[in-house]
Amino acid sequence: MADLNIPDAPAIPGAEHLHSGKVRDLYVLGSGDLLMVASDRISAYDFVLDTTIPDKGEILTRMSLWWFDQLRDVVDNHVISTDVPEAVRGRAVVCERLEMFPVECVARGYLTGSGLREYDESGEVCGIPLPAGLVDGSRLPRAIFTPATKAAVGDHDENVSFDAVVAEVGADPAERLRDLTLTVYTRAEDLARERGIILADTKFEFGRRPDGTTVLADEVLTPDSSRFWPVDRWVPGTPQPSFDKDVVRGWLTSPESGWDRTSGEAPPPLPAEVVERTRARYVQAYELLTGQSF
Repeated sequence: MADLNIPDAPAIPGAEHLHSGKVRDLYVLGSGDLLMVASDRISAYDFVLDTTIPDKGEILTRMSLWWFDQLRDVVDNHVISTDVPEAVRGRAVVCERLEMFPVECVARGYLTGSGLREYDESGEVCGIPLPAGLVDGSRLPRAIFTPATKAAVGDHDENVSFDAVVAEVGADPAERLRDLTLTVYTRAEDLARERGIILADTKFEFGRRPDGTTVLADEVLTPDSSRFWPVDRWVPGTPQPSFDKDVVRGWLTSPESGWDRTSGEAPPPLPAEVVERTRARYVQAYELLTGQSF
């Protein structure tokens, strides 16, 4: 497990710090509700970098809120209010406390990343057979549910079969998670495509209310949890240009950075030019999807 070196979460009056992940800090309010704050931190290769990306937390929060609004007729979400303490205004939401399902609910409409690696080895992804001859960036005949285990912070999630989800949460909840994941992905993929963006794959997290209702939680359909590609530059068989942190990954693995990914040492600080290009990608994705200026 990598030493993530996550900075201490800032103190917020009236809120008790509960947990910090790679990007988000979670607090409990006096009401018992949760305050979820998106920081400007960025992670790559299981490290939280020392360098932050200005405005990233606000962009992710705004984008998630926009998507929750687009999907409210499909699934309930965890947002209670955007009336948050002034110190975190614009980058935080008040949300419900839920019993979270211990599963990363991943939908793939295109083949790339860990799905491509599995396919190249076995012709399947998470136990789902796929047609022969697919390449990096191929559009799948239909979207597939490819769940993953939730790893500890700093460890890799591991792709698993649907049967493994059934064993973890039960048959009925597993079917509900699969159906919701694919329904939400299909709606989002259509909306994104209309706006010039391919939603190649994405990761959802769901929780359960005391009455058993399944609720969409955490962030949703952001460049941190999804692969966004420009429609007009999609060429299967080659790595796709993207609207996410590939700029950061590319620089870190280039000779210019001087960093050895296998060394176990933390990556170096990002140059200002890489920071600005990364911020610009996030802003561009937000503006294309929402039609709003940032």
